[in-house]
Parts: sequence; C-alpha cells; structure tokens
Amino acid sequence: MTQPLDSFRDELRTWLAASVPASLYGRPYPMPGDAEVESKEIEADRARYVSLMAERGLTAPTWPKQYGGGGLSPQEARVLQEELERLRLPPALLGMGLSMIGPTLLVHGNEAQKQKYLPRIVTGEYRFCQGFSEPGAGSDLAALRTSAVLDVVDSRERYVINGSKIWTSGAQFANWMFILVRTDPANKHNGITFLLLDMRTPGIEVKPIRLISGNSMFCEVFFSDVVAEVSDVVGQVNQGWTVAKTLLNFERSGMGTGSLGGNARRGVPSGLRLVALAKELVGEEGGKLSDGHLRDQLAGLLIDELAFGNTLERAAQVRKQSGAPGPEMSMFKLYQSELGQRRDELLLTLRGHNALEWEGGDAPSDLTFTRSWLAAKATTIYGGTSEIQRNIIAKRVLKLPQ
Repeated sequence: MTQPLDSFRDELRTWLAASVPASLYGRPYPMPGDAEVESKEIEADRARYVSLMAERGLTAPTWPKQYGGGGLSPQEARVLQEELERLRLPPALLGMGLSMIGPTLLVHGNEAQKQKYLPRIVTGEYRFCQGFSEPGAGSDLAALRTSAVLDVVDSRERYVINGSKIWTSGAQFANWMFILVRTDPANKHNGITFLLLDMRTPGIEVKPIRLISGNSMFCEVFFSDVVAEVSDVVGQVNQGWTVAKTLLNFERSGMGTGSLGGNARRGVPSGLRLVALAKELVGEEGGKLSDGHLRDQLAGLLIDELAFGNTLERAAQVRKQSGAPGPEMSMFKLYQSELGQRRDELLLTLRGHNALEWEGGDAPSDLTFTRSWLAAKATTIYGGTSEIQRNIIAKRVLKLPQ
C-alpha cells in the first residue's frame, strides 16, 4: 500500500502546485458573515479553486464517483488533507451539505435524491442549513412541534409546513434546508418526518441572531404555509427520527468541519502552529520553550491531537465498511469540542493582554482569534451538549444500566 500512496501523493502534490492559485495559500476559508471583504481577484481565484477541486471530486473526496465524489480511500483522503495543510490551503468547500446531509443521503436517500442533490452539493450550487432545534425542543429534540400537513391540490400531494426553528446556522446564506417536521401529533419519536426544503419557497422568514462574538451565524426561521414536495421526504414518513440520528452522528463525527475533517474555523491554529507561536512570543532556552509549564501543556495538546487524528482515521475505515457512523461518534464530538476549547485557551494564554483586544489593534488576526475563542464556546452545546453526549456514550456505547 505504501508505494501506491506515495505515487498518489506525488501526483496530487504536482497537480495542486500547478493548478491552485497561489493567492489562496495561507488564506483561511471565508466563513459566511465575516467582516472582511475579499477582493474581486481573490473571489475569482476561490471560484476557480472550487471548480478545479469539484471537477476531480476532491470537494467530497470519499464520496462515490457516480455522485460527483472522488472515490478516494480514507488513506488517500488523509493524504489530500496533509497536502492541503502543507500548502496552508483551506478545503475548497465546507458546509453542512458536505459534512451532514450529503453523507446522510448516501445512507438513507433514494437514487433520485442522490442524483439530484449530491452533485450539486459537490460543486457548491446547493448550500444547506439545518432545521432541527425549536424554542421548545432543544436537547429534547423529539418534542418538536413544527407541523407538516399532507395536502392535495389538483391531484398533487404536498406538505404544508407551519412553525419555527431556532439556532439555524447559516440560514441567511443557505438555499436549501434539511428539516424535521411533525407529521403525526400522536407519536413523539415515530411522528417525525425528515424533509428537504427549498429556502426560496414563499412563506419562509429568516431572522439572524447576534452572538457574543459579534457575528450572526445563528438564525430564527419562521414557516407560514410553506409548501414542500412529497418527493423530498428522506426515508419513510413518520420515520424521520431514524434518519436524524444518522445525520446527528455525522454532525458529531465532523463537528461542522467539512469533507476533510480537521478544524477549519477561521484563525484557529493547530497544536504545531501554537508551538511555533509560543517560541516566538515566550522564547526558548537550550532549544526548548523557556516556560516549562507551558511546554508541558503544549506537549499534551500535541499528543492528544495526534491520538485523536489516528482514532478518527481508524473510525473512517470502519465506517467505509458499515456505511454509517454509530453512537460512538458522540465520543468524537465530545472530545473534539473540548480539545478545541483547550487549544483556544492556550492560544489566549500565549497572546496575553492582546487577547483583550476587540477593535483596532496592530494585527487583524488578533481580533479574529478573540472572536473565534468566543464563538468556540458554542461547540460544547450545538450538535448536542457535552452532557447529552456523555449520556449517549453511557447508554448506547458502554451499555451501562439506567
């Protein structure tokens, strides 16, 4: 296996160097709602990058080729990630289409749905948001009340949706939503249906929510007699909870990190980059960081990142055989979210008083780091809180008694 992987790496490295615009090296992935406005030239280079990567299936590297993916093995996908990191290139595309609904459609979608949605997700034409949580249904998601009533007009069946969702990430930028709706009021879990919904449909109102970080990634979404197609039911009517559990496992395994895994949040460095920053800011003695306590913390972070990465790779190999992640993904979501927050806290320790900057400052990255640290407080809440994950691990992984 070593030689083919080496050949794949050499070919990929040559192609990336010759094809991807050099202007994108070191530029983080632009998150929707960022205050920074990129130049027209950079926007054009990003569009070219997406087109080139999508043409080879590398925006969704492990998806089957017949749906626009790259058909890569987990090992080859890891090589791709390493080569992008070497060039300090972000993934060409990120989002819930690649990390959540796309993989879920591969498991639960019918052939028509796969043919319609997956190739358009790969190119970025379809951008999805998640319509799950409601004001009265957060951790107890199955208590959701947004209704979808089957209606018939001119011999055509359709669903009419009324209700609201909250904490809908990126709803103001999405053109599609995957949504859980109540189709049987008499049954809690077995009365929920999973639908795909065009966000341009009349009757949808989106209201962004301003967050502590200053951004407005989360939204409220209101539905007033919104029409959805029966053909866009994923799985079976009233069996959407089964589909939702699969999707939540994909969400927890990736934590919104896109098709390649890893932390793609703007401005958040890996442990190795933190080490380099520590050497710059704290200084060295005899080739080692002068602060022994900080050195121990960074060494622990590097070891944990390496162990976590290896565990994710093993899980990806198992998942390729089984077709879908299981409840063990709660362990990954719990560990990754708390590991990321540890990384952020170390970063702020290194930055010292610069971590207090909110406006102005000498380096725009200082402000990005501070806002990213605040935004990361949500990672142990969304996708299921850390407490919820521990309950799932106890019940469904460790099989502990009630």
